[in-house]
Amino acid sequence: MLLNKLPQHINIWNVCMQAALIATLTITGSKSQTATGDYLVGRKQTSYNPSELSESQFLEYSNLSDKQHLREAIRNILIPRVVGTGNHSIVRQYIVQSLRDLDWKVELNSFHDTAPIVGALHFHNIIATLNPKAESYLVLACHYDSKYMPDVEFLGATDSAVPCAMLLNLAHVLEKHLGSLKTAKRSLMLLFFDGEEAFDEWGPKDSIYGARHLAQRWEKEGKLDSIDMLVLLDLLGAPDPAFYSFFANTESWYMRLLALESRLSQRGLLEQYTSSGVAPRDPTRYFQAQAMRSSYIEDDHIPFLKRNVPILHLIPVPFPTVWHTPDDNESVIDYSTTDNLALIIRLFTLEYLLEKS
Repeated sequence: MLLNKLPQHINIWNVCMQAALIATLTITGSKSQTATGDYLVGRKQTSYNPSELSESQFLEYSNLSDKQHLREAIRNILIPRVVGTGNHSIVRQYIVQSLRDLDWKVELNSFHDTAPIVGALHFHNIIATLNPKAESYLVLACHYDSKYMPDVEFLGATDSAVPCAMLLNLAHVLEKHLGSLKTAKRSLMLLFFDGEEAFDEWGPKDSIYGARHLAQRWEKEGKLDSIDMLVLLDLLGAPDPAFYSFFANTESWYMRLLALESRLSQRGLLEQYTSSGVAPRDPTRYFQAQAMRSSYIEDDHIPFLKRNVPILHLIPVPFPTVWHTPDDNESVIDYSTTDNLALIIRLFTLEYLLEKS
């Protein structure tokens, strides 16, 4: 991902906040908007209003976890995995087999493209669904390749081993609770993009290879209309992340994440839920009650956004300080924060997809 057209040495937080001053609004509360019909999905923005988790459901699902599995998944992905290398194949096979073992239907969207410096490459997007015949999907996505950095061992913990592991962990932890989605009209898709990173310099032809290819293909095949919303996870795992609502048409869904975090906090169900408080934001929460209307952040969502697919972009601002450095390794991972975010995303998924009680 990149802050569009900005030198990397510019302070990311200051730039984003300056942009936000022009087009930032304060979200006034976390009240459910079901009654007003504000919950819209898909390119046609049709109404969809799932109920909030009941108190019994909330407590039951909040107790679901497998922290050891999450750590094992991270460590299996946390190797240099540049497109076209042996390690890249190892990680791809690990993701595919992990999901097939859980009875997900997995397919590879494979294609060739040419990248600067390295030349012709074979890319593979991983597409996993619980019901391949569903009419619509909540799509949770991340990228699994790591950045090409000659003579440097770049592991990409936050970028993006942790997000990948979170999705695998979600499938593992919720295995028994997602069974109904194998026949449901509205189901779940996990999407692991290939080739997010640039090989030379980020630009329209050297970046987000997999996302560009898949969005174009699905547009031709008429599959983009089956996406309710694409939730993109990136740069997760470092302590004290701050998330914002970037897009107006998914703001009510963002508010559900904020509300779930608040419910968990009020019940003391978040682990070591503290913050350094050094940034000009609410230091006691991850999901900020603000909207930041900014086009600076380029990521795998861009080709879908341009085709009017609703996007919920879960990326911290500012980026982790280790972004695109050799220090983005396991030592930077704050496992309490990682477990907390994984829990919030699991609850959001269940709340979105499970039938109303």
